[in-house]
Amino acid sequence: MKYLKKTVFLAVYLIFLSLCDVFSDDFQDAYGNITDYLNKIYGIDKNAGLTAFPILNIPFGGRSAGMIAFTALSDDISFIELNPAGSATLQKSELAFFHNNWIADSKIEGAAYAIRFGNLGLAAGLKILYLPFTEYNIYGERVSNGYYSEGVAIINVSYNLFSSYYFSGVSFGLSLKGAYRAMPDYTDNFDAVISGSGLSQSAVMGMVDFGILTRFNFLKSYSSREKNTSVALVAKNLGPHSLGEPLPSSVGAAFSYKPIRPLTIAFDFTYPLNLMDINLSEKPYAALGIAVNVTNFLSMRAGFMYKAGSSRISVGSEVILNKIAIDINYTLDMLTQLQPLNRVNLAIRFDLGDGGRKSLADKVDELYLLGLEAYSRGNIDDARKCWEEALRLNPKYEPAQESLDMLNDRENLTQRIEDLYRLDF
Repeated sequence: MKYLKKTVFLAVYLIFLSLCDVFSDDFQDAYGNITDYLNKIYGIDKNAGLTAFPILNIPFGGRSAGMIAFTALSDDISFIELNPAGSATLQKSELAFFHNNWIADSKIEGAAYAIRFGNLGLAAGLKILYLPFTEYNIYGERVSNGYYSEGVAIINVSYNLFSSYYFSGVSFGLSLKGAYRAMPDYTDNFDAVISGSGLSQSAVMGMVDFGILTRFNFLKSYSSREKNTSVALVAKNLGPHSLGEPLPSSVGAAFSYKPIRPLTIAFDFTYPLNLMDINLSEKPYAALGIAVNVTNFLSMRAGFMYKAGSSRISVGSEVILNKIAIDINYTLDMLTQLQPLNRVNLAIRFDLGDGGRKSLADKVDELYLLGLEAYSRGNIDDARKCWEEALRLNPKYEPAQESLDMLNDRENLTQRIEDLYRLDF
């Protein structure tokens, strides 16, 4: 019955995407008018399109693609392109596969894996963009074909410092990225394929990402161990130019907030950098994302990016089937028309467990509560043993340390009173 309900929810969402086709023309016209109005306010970015490796600006997929603003949230594997600090605070190890239907016949395939050992997070990812390339002569005859492709490989490491029971710490992350661009061979003026011509325009490039992330509680209206507010700073795609073209480098700040348990709001601000000529940098842009947990296995999300000449809207959802999460997102921007199968990206995430962290946390909680129970009955020695064992399992469990300090203060006070009593008599 449980899986039947989840399947029904998934089917309803797919039907919703199909119904979009019925209203596509009217909605596309309205969206175009809105975008034109925004462009009049913000203006067209004359520096757009000057950077290389567009694959770096196209999301893998998953929750980050659905919300667009995800840099500060970074609580699943799709953090890997947005904030290198995310791996040090992941709750579970994850393996994910992504498919992104981009524009025309181009596709993006990806895979990523993340694991955490205490305060250390490690991750790796691979993303490939490919589209068919066919060259025709003036007579309409095909004279050359192949695939244009780009790829990015990512290796990530992050570490969480200063963490405690009351403070989640500050995570610092670094990602090393290698990108390639492969061009197919093309022909000369006599329709003969020039051997190695594609290689002359192909390129290989290296770059780095840096990220900082911290979480804390702010105006929290519900009871939970999780922190409801996140703040992040990132610098992405920092590296030298490739064949005279700069990388799409950027710096940014992000914020996410969960005012009530089912609702998450996220905001990203990005400042692009042209490292070859700062004066040719694109205009800054911002994104807003919203996620709502409808049930414990279904969540909905939406995002909006306000960018000169390239604003974007996205909607999506996630269905969790046991330890498998299925993400479906739809993106609409000025490159596409509203069609159900256009700009849909899919992601499948596998929950590989938390390495025993939750069971350990539950055991520590149990020992702490047993200590409180023993203390309430006057069994001071039993209470001390429970709290000492809790600290042995988790030295950062501050409530147990505070309770032991209270016992020590009580014993010291009792001893002082006894000493005074002896002096009086």
